[in-house]
Amino acid sequence: MAIDLCADDSGLQTLLVLRRKRQTPAHRIDELRRRGIAVETVPGWPHALTVWRLAHLCRAWRPHVLVAHGFSDHLWGRWAGLLAGVPHLVQVEHNVRERYGRWRLWQSRWLAQHTDALVGVSDAVRDALVRLGHPASRCMTIHNGIDLSRWSAGRPWDEREAAVVMAARFARQKDHETLIRTARELLDRGTPMPFYLAGGGSRRWRDRAERLAERLGVTPWVHFLGPVSDLPSLYGRVRYCVLSSHYEGLGLSLIEGMASGCCAIGSDVEGIREVIDDGRTGVRVPPGNAMALADALTALNAAPDAGRALAQAGQQDVRARFDRRSMQARYRELLIRLAAGDSPTDRAGGGRQP
Repeated sequence: MAIDLCADDSGLQTLLVLRRKRQTPAHRIDELRRRGIAVETVPGWPHALTVWRLAHLCRAWRPHVLVAHGFSDHLWGRWAGLLAGVPHLVQVEHNVRERYGRWRLWQSRWLAQHTDALVGVSDAVRDALVRLGHPASRCMTIHNGIDLSRWSAGRPWDEREAAVVMAARFARQKDHETLIRTARELLDRGTPMPFYLAGGGSRRWRDRAERLAERLGVTPWVHFLGPVSDLPSLYGRVRYCVLSSHYEGLGLSLIEGMASGCCAIGSDVEGIREVIDDGRTGVRVPPGNAMALADALTALNAAPDAGRALAQAGQQDVRARFDRRSMQARYRELLIRLAAGDSPTDRAGGGRQP
């Protein structure tokens, strides 16, 4: 998302600053620079050094606005902005549940008093910020968007494989285990279906998922693909995209799958509720319930016309609501207002996104 904002060709001058971590790929940073994006890195640890180096960059670059993305980076970013005297600070929160703890939550609340706008990537995230004690008057929603040109319609419905794709990093939040138990339930019913699991993430959680698949005897049906460079092609040849998470900020992988013509099935949790209108643009099922997920897939597979109709409605809906250009325009308006010295109450429409 930060890269998308820096790649906006609106004429805003931007600098993308990343915290260096062990897994930070140097070739990816070089690729961003070749695209014309100005990129700098700061140490990822200790946090005091992160703040000091970023503050040094801010003093040299003298931005009008510092936008700090995600937990806990938005803490270190805003501390640096304050130390460097950056006129305007913006926080962007990406999830509904973060490991704040008392000390970090105190910092976030204090910093919020010096932050012009606290942006949630969904209404659910905005509401979570308010529940945590951040000032509602400064909290707003700007939905994440995707580059719709990347996510084509794919194959016609009748030519797609009756299979499931879940693109998500391996982590407790994503609950791959429920999806694997669903594969076992479908096998027991005599209606097995391929499951394609795309994504990296925690090695521990992937190992745990692979052991479960072996124990349940579904390894021929559950395919661990790792990171996939061409997700549009994968989505474009299957019928169903699934996100079985315990919670989500927005569920961007569902949006990408729906834009590609998949029928979406997701957990009935905040964030995903903003993506799937149950029964109209997809199907929502109780989180952690493999039986309910198997029931939904069984019903859709038995009535392909119903799946096709949901997929078509879902595709039209996400293409209307989650275009990257709309996201860029709202951030651009917010940043220009702040740089011009407008009151935060006048920012980009304020409050919830229409």
